Amino acid sequence: MGAPQERTTQCSARDSSALVSVPEPSALARQYYRSGNVLWAVDNFVGLLIPAVFLYYGFSARLRTLAYRWGRRWLPSLALYGVLFLLISAVVSLPLSYYEGFVRQHAYGLSTQTLGRWASDWAKGTALGALGLALVIGIPFWLLRRSPRRWWLYTGLAAAPLATFLLIIAPVWIDPMFNHFGRMKDRQLEQRILALAARAGISGSRVYEVDKSKDTRTVNAYVTGLGSTKRIVLWDTILQKLDQDQISFAVGHEMGHFVLGHVPTAIVVITLVVTGSLYIVHLMADRLIVRFSNRFGFSSLSDVASFPLLLVLASVVSLLVSPALLAFSRHQEHEADRFGLELTRDNRAAASAFVRLQEENLAVPRPGWVYVFWRASHPPLGERVDFANQYRPWECGQPSKYGRLFR
Repeated sequence: MGAPQERTTQCSARDSSALVSVPEPSALARQYYRSGNVLWAVDNFVGLLIPAVFLYYGFSARLRTLAYRWGRRWLPSLALYGVLFLLISAVVSLPLSYYEGFVRQHAYGLSTQTLGRWASDWAKGTALGALGLALVIGIPFWLLRRSPRRWWLYTGLAAAPLATFLLIIAPVWIDPMFNHFGRMKDRQLEQRILALAARAGISGSRVYEVDKSKDTRTVNAYVTGLGSTKRIVLWDTILQKLDQDQISFAVGHEMGHFVLGHVPTAIVVITLVVTGSLYIVHLMADRLIVRFSNRFGFSSLSDVASFPLLLVLASVVSLLVSPALLAFSRHQEHEADRFGLELTRDNRAAASAFVRLQEENLAVPRPGWVYVFWRASHPPLGERVDFANQYRPWECGQPSKYGRLFR
């Protein structure tokens, strides 16, 4: 009984000599955190207010009438309604988007974007959103006409192929509209990353460098795509501000998402949540239509004028279920951290990388539980540093969870 305890004590003593401390957030970071919480509440309020105004004052019904006059046929009219609704909503919320995406980021020293580039990105994003809505808005309303009682089920299930299709095309067709994606300039680092990918068992790995320094001083890396379009993307800012060991861990974390199947798992979970949420919307919508049909200007949910009603109800339900989805996301991110640590076995690089993320992105390492519960898709950076300091089963005589996956 004494030997295991002695081994654990020695391991702990060896760990303590290389711990990375979590720095206190700067005054600017605390201010950014507090103002971000206020903006989160404002964003949610405005996101509900705009469709609610469309609905309550009958604007949606008038917009539907105009769309049918111009579109003549059912499907083109639905697509035209979707385009008009999104464009009007985008213009109404433009002042908030401008403040949040441009003014605020510059005020905190996080943005390098010119006003012209920001405006161009906003216009492209709005146009893509309008096009996307025009293409898919017919799906729920066609299902509402064909199956008024089960439309929510079929619409929810349709989310899976739609999300899959978007993941496949986004890296190739959408993302390059906003930034240039190319091969890494540091060939030595690229070879190191590809060797790490080979050890993780990821064949045909693609690593891209994107010129985000044109837009921001913050740092980031992420996985995107599916199947033949899957790739790891590194912002050029992270390549400039982290050393090679820290970057290796960051990439190892992203590889964990691939190897552990997080993307397809997330699609399944989101599809189930969307389906359940739409069922709740289905139960609530008809009652509201019966009570307020004269004010709304429509008497059936299959009328495209009901779109703001669906949007308001879906937003409310989404707000209620988001803590569960965020908790699921935090679990996946924690497991990707574990994978990255077991792949690289460089605890200090991992912990110091998280500290750099905190400093460069003006993050608060230990936010309050309300923030974590309602907003955090990743574990707090302070917790991630703590985990990186402590987790080393290869030294402590403990079983490795993912080591069997490595070549």
